[in-house]
Amino acid sequence: MITIDKLCYNSGLRYENAGEKFAFSMFTLILCVMSRSMIIACIVLAVMGILTVWKGRIPLFRYLHFLCIPLAFLFLSTAAIMVHVKREPLDLFALPIGSWYITGSLYGLMYALQLILTALAAVSCLYFLSMNTPMPDILMVLDRLHCPKLLIELMMLIYRFIFILLDTAYYISTAQECRMGNRNYRTSLKSFASMCSVLMIRAVKRSNALYASMEARCYDGTIRVLSEDHPPKKKVIVLIAVFELFLFALFIWRRFFA
Repeated sequence: MITIDKLCYNSGLRYENAGEKFAFSMFTLILCVMSRSMIIACIVLAVMGILTVWKGRIPLFRYLHFLCIPLAFLFLSTAAIMVHVKREPLDLFALPIGSWYITGSLYGLMYALQLILTALAAVSCLYFLSMNTPMPDILMVLDRLHCPKLLIELMMLIYRFIFILLDTAYYISTAQECRMGNRNYRTSLKSFASMCSVLMIRAVKRSNALYASMEARCYDGTIRVLSEDHPPKKKVIVLIAVFELFLFALFIWRRFFA
């Protein structure tokens, strides 16, 4: 089972209403991205982290580890905004190389920091949803929002096949390790290529077998899955509405009055 899947099934927010969690994370994400404000991003990052770790009982270091994964990509992607090659030095730093400078400005640094915080806050919203809500509950919410059934079924099948392919890849890699298939860099590349080709073949075979089994069970174009329905709580809805209104008011104030 995927780590995030294990975390969501053991989460303290597991049995809260899925619609509340979905609406809370999506509305917060939209307001965070629209505002492009470091203050709102910091508030969202803190609130989502506290709810995920404190109420969801997700281990702190595990949560920080997941946050560090997109952070590495963000630093690499924002380096182009911070660092420039110019003939004239900018106000933050300047490293001379002949008649040119590797330089950066304070505005570029603040803009890169704003992008990093906004992206991390948006990721924390998605982590809150994925670490506290099982996939069947998310698909149930999408179905109630009248999302196309074909898209929902594709998501369900892809979600199922992720576990199948990971399990198959684990057994193949274990067999390769036992046969010293990773003893050096060259053999590791060859083993990895062989594993990918085998996975592709087995994925096609299993997809055909899955469709045949569905047809044998009178598949009519709709996959029906049992889902748990937990009634919404008025107190939680009020708290979500107050938080979203606070973020929206802060966004309006910073956009038009600050």
